[in-house]
Amino acid sequence: MSSPAEQIRKSLEEKLGAPVLEVLQTAGREARRLGFRAYLVGGVVRDLHRGFGNTDIDIVIEGDGIAFARVLARRYEAKLRSYQRFGTATILFPTGFKIDVATARLEIYDRPAALPRVRPGRIEDDMHRRDFTVNAMAVDLTPLSFGEVLDPFGGSADVEGKTIRVLHDRSFVDDPTRIFRAVRFEGRLGFRMDESTEALVRDALTSGILDRLEDYRFVAELDLILREEGSRRMILRLEALGVLGPVRARARGSRLLRKTLNEVESVMSPGRPKGS
Repeated sequence: MSSPAEQIRKSLEEKLGAPVLEVLQTAGREARRLGFRAYLVGGVVRDLHRGFGNTDIDIVIEGDGIAFARVLARRYEAKLRSYQRFGTATILFPTGFKIDVATARLEIYDRPAALPRVRPGRIEDDMHRRDFTVNAMAVDLTPLSFGEVLDPFGGSADVEGKTIRVLHDRSFVDDPTRIFRAVRFEGRLGFRMDESTEALVRDALTSGILDRLEDYRFVAELDLILREEGSRRMILRLEALGVLGPVRARARGSRLLRKTLNEVESVMSPGRPKGS
């Protein structure tokens, strides 16, 4: 049986295709030349471990992500959109393919449910800020170690076990929107939260943590769920967990949220008249 690292290396070649693989190899070389280090991160690593392709490519740079993106874009005569405030960039290739680039960062939460303060960090810091173990793996793109897998939280085992697990006990307190994302990944991937993670969801809800979220953050997360193919199943799961109760309470005083909640209720109860 092949190891997770061997599985991902094989998938890099077989599932992403030669053109994408060549870009990733070039990215590793260019980062090294600049004195940086490049890593493939996020959902693409998770899906490669599952044996699936994914063209949603995210690269994290230990160093200056925008400076790296500028060099790689010039190398391929691609367009570049950079966001200096966040240390991120998007490279738009002539073929329509794109790569999102971010500077490795550390996130600091000053209070529950607040947006974090960020500062440059190492890949370990960047992985620690991720939502779930299955999304907290990285693939080294450095030439001499190309394809090596960083998996400090056991994400590969949770992919194998089809498990959604948070990285630490304060995860939903720091960022309550992760509750919605946990349900979304359950539905999309056919995974399930482990008992401890689900208990942390219920504890967070009991504490009233959702009351700290701004309306627009509710709307953003619910809109993402509504766009999913299995949205009804995800919404019913939110209801079963007790998430929609606080959302309904908030919606009474928010026209914006009420409109989105109306769509949610319609999906949950097909045939129900909107606004009822």
